[in-house]
Amino acid sequence: MSKKIAPAHYSAGKPLPLGTSTTEQGINFALFSRHCSGVTLVYTDNVSSPEQNSLCEIALDPVINKTGDIWHILIHDAESVNYYGYRISGESDLDAGIVFEPGLLMLDPYATSLISWRWGSEPPSRNLPRCRIVKDQPFDWGDSQPPKTPLADTIIYELHVRGYTRNPNSGVKHPGTYHGLSQKIPYLKSLGITAVELMPITEWDETDNRFFHPVTGEKLLNYWGYNPLSFFSLKSGLAADPSDARTEFKRMVKAFHDAGIEVLLDMVYNHTGEIGYDGITSMYRGIDNPIYYLLDSNDASYLNYSGCGNTINCNHPVVSDLILDSLRFWVQEMRIDGFRFDLAAIMSRGPAGSVLPDPPLLQRIADDPLLQDTKIIAEAWDASGLYQVGHFSEDPRWLEWNGRFRDEVRSFMRDQPDTTRRLATRIAGSSDLYQDEGKSPLNSINFVTCHDGFTLYDLVSFNAKQNYLNGEQNRDGENHNESWNSGEEGLDVSEEVLFMRQRRMKTFAALLLLSQGIPMITAGDEFCRSQMGNNNSWCQDNETSWLDWSLARKNDDMLSFFRRCITLRKKHRLFRRTAFFAASDHSPLDHDILWFDASGDHADWAPDRRELGFHLSGRLTAESDFFIIVNGSAHNQVEFSLPKTVPHLFQAQWNKIIDTSQPHPDDFVSIDQAANVSPEASIPVPPMSLVVIQGQPRNEVY
Repeated sequence: MSKKIAPAHYSAGKPLPLGTSTTEQGINFALFSRHCSGVTLVYTDNVSSPEQNSLCEIALDPVINKTGDIWHILIHDAESVNYYGYRISGESDLDAGIVFEPGLLMLDPYATSLISWRWGSEPPSRNLPRCRIVKDQPFDWGDSQPPKTPLADTIIYELHVRGYTRNPNSGVKHPGTYHGLSQKIPYLKSLGITAVELMPITEWDETDNRFFHPVTGEKLLNYWGYNPLSFFSLKSGLAADPSDARTEFKRMVKAFHDAGIEVLLDMVYNHTGEIGYDGITSMYRGIDNPIYYLLDSNDASYLNYSGCGNTINCNHPVVSDLILDSLRFWVQEMRIDGFRFDLAAIMSRGPAGSVLPDPPLLQRIADDPLLQDTKIIAEAWDASGLYQVGHFSEDPRWLEWNGRFRDEVRSFMRDQPDTTRRLATRIAGSSDLYQDEGKSPLNSINFVTCHDGFTLYDLVSFNAKQNYLNGEQNRDGENHNESWNSGEEGLDVSEEVLFMRQRRMKTFAALLLLSQGIPMITAGDEFCRSQMGNNNSWCQDNETSWLDWSLARKNDDMLSFFRRCITLRKKHRLFRRTAFFAASDHSPLDHDILWFDASGDHADWAPDRRELGFHLSGRLTAESDFFIIVNGSAHNQVEFSLPKTVPHLFQAQWNKIIDTSQPHPDDFVSIDQAANVSPEASIPVPPMSLVVIQGQPRNEVY
C-alpha cells in the first residue's frame, strides 16, 4: 500500500496556463472543473512500485485555490513532484450527466507526458499518479528546419509507426518503434514521398479491447490507436525506450526533416477512450462530463456521432482551447508539420449535436498564428452519416480527404456504368466540390486506399471482407467497398487473374498519381501488401497488419512502377496544377485539357462508355503534352483513335511511356526508349489498363 506524507510548502498559485508550468518558485498546477465541489492534488516523486510510493495529497481550498472554474496551486518544492493526478469530488447527478469518482486519480487533460509502459503490458494503476512532470529535457535541433513543402509538390504516405517495421524482416534495429521508423527514411526518400502521415501517436491504452481472437482465444489489442487517453502525451509504448519516448520521437522528426520529409499526425479529437458510461473513467468524464462530451438533453446519455461510445464537445470554448493548445504543443515542442483530423465533421457540431453554420473551432484552427505553416486535413465525415466533403469549411486552408475520388475511381475500375464523367471530374481536381468555394485542386487529398478498408492488393482480390479474426463474426468493417476480385476470390488464384490484378493496381496507381490534387499512398500498397481480406484491422497487432518487407523484393516491379509514377508527377508541373482547368470551347489552341472517346471524338459521356482519353496541354509552361487513355472495361479491349480534330497540337514525335497492361519493365519506359506513336495510329488499350503518351517538349508557348 502507498502511504501519505506531509505536503511540501505550497501557496495559492495561478489559474493560467492550464496544466503544469515551472516557475522560479516551483511548479504551478491548474485544472478546469466547473461542476465539482472539490479537487485534491495527489503527487509523488517516485512510482517505481506501489510498495515504495509515498503519496502527498493536498485538498485545494475553494477560497484560496480557485479562480472562476479553475483550481490551482503552486508547489514550491519542485523536486518532490515527478508524478501527479487529481481526485475530483462532488455530487453526482446522472440525470444531468455529472459523474465523479473520487476514489480514482484523474489524468490532467493538459499533461504533456504520462507514466511510461511497454507496448501490450497493462497500463499503470489508476490508483497512482500517472501524469509525469517533464523537467529539463532540452533537445538540440541544430540547423534542422521543417521542409514546408508546397501543397502542389506534396505526396503523402500514410503509415502505422508500429506496423511499419514490426515484422522481423523489416531489417531495422528496434522494430515497431519511432527509432525503427527512422531507419526507413532512405527507403521513403527513394520512393519519392514528401510527407509521412502517422496514424495516432498520442497515448492510448492498447489493452482496452473487449474482443478475443475466435481461434486462439487470445485477447486482441487496440492496435490502431483511435481511442485517445490524451491529446498531448506521446505514446510511450511506440518507443524503443518508453521512459525517454519524447527524445526518441524528436530525433525521428529531425531525421525526417533533414531528409526533406514532413511529419503529419492523425489526431483524434472526436471521441476518447472513456467510451460510454460503462467504460473506464480516466479523465474527462470524472473531471467535468457535461463540458467535455455531447450529452442528450433528455437523459444525459452520450450522443454517439463517432461510433465509439462518446463524442467530444469540440465547440465548447474550454474544449476548443484544449484542442488548440494541443495542436500548438505538437508544432512548437515536437515540430510537427501538419495534422489530419479523424472524423472531422464532428468538429462542426454544437453542444446539442446540430451542425453549426460557422463552427468556431474550424476557423480558430485555420486562423491560429502558430499553425499558419501547417497543413490541416479533414476527414470530412462522421460515423452518423454527416458527409461534408466539398463544403467542410469555407476557409481555403482546410484540405479534405476526398472520399468521392476514392469511391468513383474504384467504381470506374470495376466496370460500372455511367462512371466516365465522374472519373474525369476527379482526374481534373474535383472542381464540382471545390471551385465554387473559391478553392483549388490542392484542397483535395486524393486516395484510393487508406488504413480504414482494403489494401490496394485486397481491393483487387476480394469481393467481400474477411474480418472473422476480429472476433465480431465478420460484422465489423465496411460492407460496400467498391472492390472486385478480378475474377477469382482470395489469394490462391490462377496466373491469369494475378496478371489482371497487377494491371489494375498499376492503373489505380497511375490514376492516383497523375490526377490533379494531392495524392496519398497507403504504406505497403507500393509492393502489394495484403491483409488477407481484412478491411478493418484495428485490432490485428500481428502479421495481418505488419508490413511484410519481403514483398518489396518479391514485387519490386510494382514498387518500381510507383516510384516512376511519382517521378513523372514531380517532373511535370501540369500534373500539379494550383488552379482548375479553364473552361474550353474545344478550341485546339485554347485549352489545357480536352476529353475524348475511343473514336477520337470529344467525349459524349454516354452511360455505356467504359473508356476515356484526355489531352493535357503544356502550352502555358513549355512542357510536354500528354495524352492519357484509360479503359474501365473488365473484358473488352479498346482500340483508341487519337483525335483528328486537333492533329496540329501533336508534336512531330509522340512516345508511349506507360502501358499498365505490359509486364515490367515494359509497363513504364523512359521517353528516349519509348516506342513512337503516330497521330494516325489506333492504340490498343486492354481491359482495366491505362496508357500514357508523352510528346516532346514544345519549342514555343501558345
